[in-house]
Amino acid sequence: MTVVDERPATPAEAPRRRPNRLLALLRNSWRQLTSMRTALVLLFLLAVAAIPGSVLPQRGVNPEDVRDYFVAHPDLAPVLDRIGAFEAFGSVWFSAIYVLLFTSLIGCITPRLRDHVRALWSKPPVAPKRLDRLPQHAVFAAPAGGAGAIAEALRRRRWRVVVRGDEVSAEKGYLKETGNLLFHSSLVVVLVGVALGSWYGWSGNKLLVAGPDNGFCNTTQQYAETKFGPRVDDVDLPPFCIRLDDFEARFLESNGQPESFNATVTVDEEGAASRQADFSVNSPLRLDGANVYLLGHGYAPVIRYTDRFGQSQTSTKPFLSTGDVGLTGEGLADFPDANVDPATGKRDPNLQVAFTGLYLPTAPQEGPFVRSEFPTERNPTLNLVAYRGNLGLDAGIPGSVYELDQRQVRAGKVKEVGAKLLKKGEAWTLDDGTTVEFLGTEPYVVLSVRYDPGATLLLVSSGALLIGLMGSLFGRRRRVFFRVGAADPAGGSPTSGSSLVEAGGLPRTDHPGFADEFASLVAAVGGAGERDQRAGAGRDDDRAGAREGAE
Repeated sequence: MTVVDERPATPAEAPRRRPNRLLALLRNSWRQLTSMRTALVLLFLLAVAAIPGSVLPQRGVNPEDVRDYFVAHPDLAPVLDRIGAFEAFGSVWFSAIYVLLFTSLIGCITPRLRDHVRALWSKPPVAPKRLDRLPQHAVFAAPAGGAGAIAEALRRRRWRVVVRGDEVSAEKGYLKETGNLLFHSSLVVVLVGVALGSWYGWSGNKLLVAGPDNGFCNTTQQYAETKFGPRVDDVDLPPFCIRLDDFEARFLESNGQPESFNATVTVDEEGAASRQADFSVNSPLRLDGANVYLLGHGYAPVIRYTDRFGQSQTSTKPFLSTGDVGLTGEGLADFPDANVDPATGKRDPNLQVAFTGLYLPTAPQEGPFVRSEFPTERNPTLNLVAYRGNLGLDAGIPGSVYELDQRQVRAGKVKEVGAKLLKKGEAWTLDDGTTVEFLGTEPYVVLSVRYDPGATLLLVSSGALLIGLMGSLFGRRRRVFFRVGAADPAGGSPTSGSSLVEAGGLPRTDHPGFADEFASLVAAVGGAGERDQRAGAGRDDDRAGAREGAE
């Protein structure tokens, strides 16, 4: 016998939908990235990542120091170079931390800002049923006017108030969260300002000697050092020219420390007439599209050399300061085109002449003459050493314009022919009959020309950051509730006709002074009719439930 199952067929169960693991991983990763803990970790990592840029020389700031570091540390320097330590702020790892921090802050701030705006527009919550369970509690005589009088007293003290029948709810202290959001939002704007300055900013350093023939124009070739952002090209530089007319420096008589500097320049800008302008260390020269800052100054001795054919050449080369208080300068004056035969026009490269030495603005009365006693020119003295031979300038090998190529000296191609101490206006006749004269000096200044499009944004956001920080530190959010017609502590039921008011207070954040503030508020609201105030009567084990009820 065959048994037939006559039960109706049930539809096949739908296969269980498997969660998208990739989507879950991305969601969890985003939540971790946008947490405040991650933002703090990234901020700490950014500070750590900036250490190599402060400790090690950077190519964009001082490429000469980077070359010296390679010479001093031939094994370590290539390893550091491969990881971008000499270009720390433009390296991949620094940029990655920067972008992650930027993203984390935005993802962290956006939902908090939305919730804060919603809280600002919402009304204070309904008073909990058991006010005596709140951290602060009091019962006092009802003032004339009831709930309306209480609400008016709270509004005068800048509380956000809502009246619901015989109940008054008030809230205060939104400045804390507002300041917190302002702080973090300003931090994001600071990052934007730094990024703008890094991408679209540029800078260049120029040593400018006074005189009508020593002006410079704002082109890449005119600068000794340049640093351009990745979005900046040579054609983006604003057109202007500057000529140094005069420089005035004042120093303290007691120790020679600088007191004030002032440079007078002639500025030619496109579409504008030539004008004179003064600027100093703390007051830069502001041009259209760039600012010119005064970094340093010194002296450029004027040396005239007359060769064996009677041809004279004048050199005005800056002698760089050795770093002492007396502004002693060290430099080079070279004459590669000296001793050219006027009859044939031929030049013997082995008869090139150069002078190295020290310039002392105020030389001591007795030797050794190696250091100036004061930075102003009271006894200007030039300590020269003469060299003759092939200076190596025709080989096309890059070298410093402030130092003699010592490779030529070691190879015997350049030889020392004498040394002499010259006062201003004195001349020196060399062994071959040629002469060199010390005619005087011209001042020079070291300028830094910069453009940073994010500077204003950084200034404003930094100020807002400090304001937000103060609000975050000193703001305290708290709530108070008042119920008119409360029960008498001795017994009885609460009625609207009762002459008592029950009050409760709840600090939303740690606020040691809230008890005193609550007592003062109750005294101000209740006036002289206060009857039975019991502050801080709530038990510790009931506070958690009271907070949930107040929320």
